[in-house]
Amino acid sequence: YLTVLARAASDQQGMVHPLGIPVDARSYWSYMVSLSVVLQVILLPIVGAIADFGRRKKQVLATMAYIGATATVTMFFLKDARYLLGGLLFLIANVTFGAGVVIYNSFLPEIAPPGDRDAVSSRGWGAGYVGGGLLLALNLVLYMNAARIGMSEAMAVRISLSSAGLWWAAFTIPSLMALHNHGPAQALTPGQNAVAMMLRQLAQTLREVRRYPQTMRFMVAFLLY
Repeated sequence: YLTVLARAASDQQGMVHPLGIPVDARSYWSYMVSLSVVLQVILLPIVGAIADFGRRKKQVLATMAYIGATATVTMFFLKDARYLLGGLLFLIANVTFGAGVVIYNSFLPEIAPPGDRDAVSSRGWGAGYVGGGLLLALNLVLYMNAARIGMSEAMAVRISLSSAGLWWAAFTIPSLMALHNHGPAQALTPGQNAVAMMLRQLAQTLREVRRYPQTMRFMVAFLLY
C-alpha cells in the first residue's frame, strides 16, 4: 500500500523525491524497511542499556508499545499521495516494535528459571503468532470481500492497517498488568553512566563475537533479511 501511495505521488519517470532525494516509487517501501533496520541498529543498544540498568522497564515497554500502536492506527489516514506520512509512520512503528521486543525479552530471566526459558519463550511467541495470524485472516476476509460490501480496496487496507495498531494496543494490556518492575539487572556504581556502560558492553561484545561464529552469521543474516 505504501508503494501505491508513492506511485500516486511519482513524476512521469516514476520517481518520488523525499527530502529532495530521487527514489523509484517501486523501491520506496524497501528503502523504508532498510532505514528502519539501520535506526534499530543505532537505537536498540541504548534501549538494551535501559533494560539492563533501569528500574522502570514496564513503563518503557508501555511507551514503546503505545507509540508504535498509535503510529499504526494513524495509518488509517493514509490515502491519495501521502507517501511521506506513510513512510514516517512505518519507521516509527517498526523501530518502536523492535525496541519493545528488546524490553520484552529482558523480562524473560525474571519470570522463568533457566531450565524453563526456552519453553516459556516458545509459548509466548507461539501465542503471539496465533493472535497475529487470526487478525491477518480477518483482514484478508475483509479485503477479499470489500467490493461485495460496497467498500473500496484502499479502505479495506486502511482498516486492516489500523486494526493492527488496535490489536497491538489491546494485547499489550495483559502484559502490563502481569509484569512488575524489579531492580536493574546490573547495578551501577556511583559515578557510572548507563549509556557509557552500554557502549563499553557493546564494544566488548563486538570484540568477543569472533569466538561465536554462529552468532556472527545470525547477525549478518538478520541485517540482510
